[in-house]
Amino acid sequence: QVQLVESGGGLVQAGGSLRLSCAASGRTAGSYGMGWFRQAPGKEREFVAVIMWRGGTIVYADSVKGRFTISRDNAKNTVFLQMNSLKPEDTAIYYCAADAALTYPSRSLGAYAYWGQGTQVTVSS
Repeated sequence: QVQLVESGGGLVQAGGSLRLSCAASGRTAGSYGMGWFRQAPGKEREFVAVIMWRGGTIVYADSVKGRFTISRDNAKNTVFLQMNSLKPEDTAIYYCAADAALTYPSRSLGAYAYWGQGTQVTVSS
């Protein structure tokens, strides 16, 4: 089992920045990937970004490319999502996800077995 705990959400004005963190604990050894997804009110959960623990391959959703940066701290089993130039449409609950069997940076929700509880990000106009 892997436990994921997100932090760093909050309220920010459009154009501002936030940094989300996701700390993984439990059976984190081995090759796996960690991703960020988000779900806005009334919408389906969507892919934001993913980073592979080995090799560091990164993939972003087109909607956040150039504004968001995903990174990791191997020693602390933590992944970060730096969000700059935030827009009101970025408002959502952001979820961290992980899976030990990922062999490629998947955008699919079904590829991830472990999920955090989510952290609210609200961007005011």
